[in-house]
Amino acid sequence: MDTSTTPVDTGSAGGSAIDRLKPNQVGLLGVVFMAIATAAPITAMTGNVPFMIASGSGIATPAAFLIAMVVLAVFSVGFTTMSKHITATGAFYGFISYGMGRTVGLAAGLLAAFAYMVFEPSLVGIFSSFATNTFTDQVGVHIPWWVFAVAILAINAVGTWFGVAVAEKLLVALLATEVTVLAVMAVSVALHGGGPDGFSLTPVNPINVFHGAAPGLGLFFAFWSWVGFESTAMYGEESRDPKRIIPRATMIAVLGVGVFYVFVSWMAISGNGHDQAAALAGSDHPMSVFFDPTTRYVGHWAVNTMQWLMITGSLACGMAFHNCAARYLYALGREGALPSLRRTIGRTHPRHGSPHIAGLVQTVVAAVVILAMGLAGKDPYNGIYTLLAILGTMAILVVQSACSFAVLNYFRTHHPETRHWFRTFAAPLAGGLAMLGVVALLIVNMGSAAGTEAHSAILKATPWLVAAVALTGILGAQYLKRRHPERYALLGRTVLEETRER
Repeated sequence: MDTSTTPVDTGSAGGSAIDRLKPNQVGLLGVVFMAIATAAPITAMTGNVPFMIASGSGIATPAAFLIAMVVLAVFSVGFTTMSKHITATGAFYGFISYGMGRTVGLAAGLLAAFAYMVFEPSLVGIFSSFATNTFTDQVGVHIPWWVFAVAILAINAVGTWFGVAVAEKLLVALLATEVTVLAVMAVSVALHGGGPDGFSLTPVNPINVFHGAAPGLGLFFAFWSWVGFESTAMYGEESRDPKRIIPRATMIAVLGVGVFYVFVSWMAISGNGHDQAAALAGSDHPMSVFFDPTTRYVGHWAVNTMQWLMITGSLACGMAFHNCAARYLYALGREGALPSLRRTIGRTHPRHGSPHIAGLVQTVVAAVVILAMGLAGKDPYNGIYTLLAILGTMAILVVQSACSFAVLNYFRTHHPETRHWFRTFAAPLAGGLAMLGVVALLIVNMGSAAGTEAHSAILKATPWLVAAVALTGILGAQYLKRRHPERYALLGRTVLEETRER
């Protein structure tokens, strides 16, 4: 396969050169770590698993993660096959523009940007909640949550300004510590024979998922725990040898996170015993599902460490989503659909090669969202985190579905010589249908997922907001097609390379 990385500008607005991101900044491990950071393993485990046990898949929660891993791996087959042909910071925006046309591509690009733009303030909410509670419990000092919100917004802005290499180093350090403490707990339980019930296979039997209180809800939370893994593709222009790195990084992220989720949740349940795990998950202290076996098999010091790492883990996740949002804004801006965007969010820093203006715009947007929800009296965890996470998840799942169908059409129309019955047909078709199924699970279970915010106006407006963003993209593309065809021609076409696989 040709792996050259000659920049391709399929057109230029106003005759000016496109500002490029700084190339060759990250390798395979860097891309993997940044993708896994968006999934926030410690947040997914301590936040989602107790709820899944109590209200979703029951003690078969590890099996729900197993099912999600298989489905996402199938989806990733088509996604990674396309990434061998197209390298673009816009990722889904570029893929879908090539596969389903510029109109659908712009709608998908706006939806993806919207998703990542609301994911950051959602993580600001959970970071602030974790930080306030931990400082109160362990230091005896109460610090208002908004102080931590300002801090994480500033950290995210600075990280994006100085480029992906700086963010990579910090994310690697933060992610390594949170993964380590969860792994230590899980391995300790395993070394002690698997806890009171031993190494029972009941929690990892996929059939048992459907015996839980609400199997659909459990499966949705399992898929939710992977949100962000697809961000590997948006680092293609900044990575070394993207045609090889991005496909590998995506599969490593999907399978690595999946095996980790299954093992850690299985050992947490086994370490407590099945009945006790279910009781703790439904109690007033659901995080005891992890804290109790950690205390018993590792020591109380590890619980204290875990609480601090929940803060750093959500910080890493927030930073990763900030990077994603900034790169999508940059990708949309650099093509000059509106000339003013190319001169602002479409620019890169002259020294660091980072999307610095797009990063600042994202910081302002996140700050405004946090301020508005704070003034509305929303709790940082139950209100800000939960509502915005559901909103962003619905948007990104719709885009993932569209991407699968884009893969089908792309190889039929662009590269029929490289079509393969599984990689470019069966896998993306199955992945697309499965993603639509997950969207349906979300719509059906939104109220349960929102908890105390089940009757919130924001939650009720979620499907309509997603539809409105997509419609804006469709109408905007059609306007450009009729009034400014030269700008329409550029939509989704600014890529590092569009190549044949040889």
